[in-house]
Amino acid sequence: MRLSMPCYFFGMLVVPFVCNAGDFDLAATATNQLAVDLHRQLATGDENLCVSPYSIESALAMTFAGAEGETRTEMARVLHLPNDGAVPTSFSALQRSLEEMSAKTADLVKESKRFGGPSEPITLSIANRLFAQKGYNFREAFLSLVKQNYGAAFEPLDFVTDLAAATQHVNKWVADETRDRIRDLIPAGALNNMTRLVLANALYIKAPWADPFSDKTTHPEPFHVHGGAPVDVPMMRKTAEFGYVKRDGFTAVSLPYVGDDLQFLVLLPDDVNGLDALESKLTANVLAECAKLEARDVDLHLPKFKLEPPTIALAKRFQTLGMKSAFDQPRGSADFDRMAPRKPNDYLYISQIFHKTFIAVDEKGTEAAAATAVVMMKATAIAGPKPQPIEVKVDHPFIYAIQHVPSGVCLFLGRVTDPR
Repeated sequence: MRLSMPCYFFGMLVVPFVCNAGDFDLAATATNQLAVDLHRQLATGDENLCVSPYSIESALAMTFAGAEGETRTEMARVLHLPNDGAVPTSFSALQRSLEEMSAKTADLVKESKRFGGPSEPITLSIANRLFAQKGYNFREAFLSLVKQNYGAAFEPLDFVTDLAAATQHVNKWVADETRDRIRDLIPAGALNNMTRLVLANALYIKAPWADPFSDKTTHPEPFHVHGGAPVDVPMMRKTAEFGYVKRDGFTAVSLPYVGDDLQFLVLLPDDVNGLDALESKLTANVLAECAKLEARDVDLHLPKFKLEPPTIALAKRFQTLGMKSAFDQPRGSADFDRMAPRKPNDYLYISQIFHKTFIAVDEKGTEAAAATAVVMMKATAIAGPKPQPIEVKVDHPFIYAIQHVPSGVCLFLGRVTDPR
């Protein structure tokens, strides 16, 4: 018999591959590689999808800091991370770059108001926290590492004797950090009195367009819902300079937010029913190449949409990707000795990963939020003459991303098959 002592992690983060200490490329590249892996796992059927690979990678990067042995090797492979000490500093550099982007737009707005420029900056909040069972023997080196590099404060709770209050406290923290957009991340009954740690990451973004759409140009236009018969939906329209490229089988268009360091990316298949084919050839390189598209005059038709999917459980998805021992598969294999001393009859393993998102795109800009929870348990075991604008009608299922331009990392990635 084994007792289950869960640890939970919430998060979004992005990680690229080879980098020098302090370089965000490692975190960004890794995040985008995981983004594509998860998109392939989750984009089944004909449903909408919204995922924050940044949140998920961040939460699991914090978890990775506590892994050892084969568990660490497997996690490194699935998360596309090097098995060395560069990971925490790269995530720290990426988070710092994102926060600096938000601060820069605040200064930009302050200056530009005199000239009729943008009136609202980008609001971005990234928060990490360790909710831990009070009295449990976590290693000080682990707590120090995640505090220093992820800003994750340590907060003791009592999952053993007051589980309901502890669960409510974690969910309230996530709701507060996401401006109430992510509620009840941890479903009822998901934790138990063997829970020992919840590593939480919450992400919130409110980003105005660099040049908003006019409400007056939004009109009903046909959209081929699920690639089928057209249905009228509210379609925004603007002719302006957008990032644009035509590739084999799809068109990419990027819309800048205030400050130009954040963008909304649309990948539109040529065929009305071409979403599956496009998703099959989606790669981290394709996403990275779209970070800096050439500006062209585009007559863009883009549907408004809002997605608020329920909490999704990702444990099985990560096991399918090859991360098994972290979930104690086979029994007795989980090794998080860097997080807490591993004993034969008292050790931690991940029991579940919860993820929840929100996104709304309209004439003013985009609001998005996400949180990820990893649940661990203790076991007893250049411009020329302007050509005519290129018309791009986003009138059938497409892939979208919210992308940080300097790093190329996708904070959000998903698909819209029905914008209603």
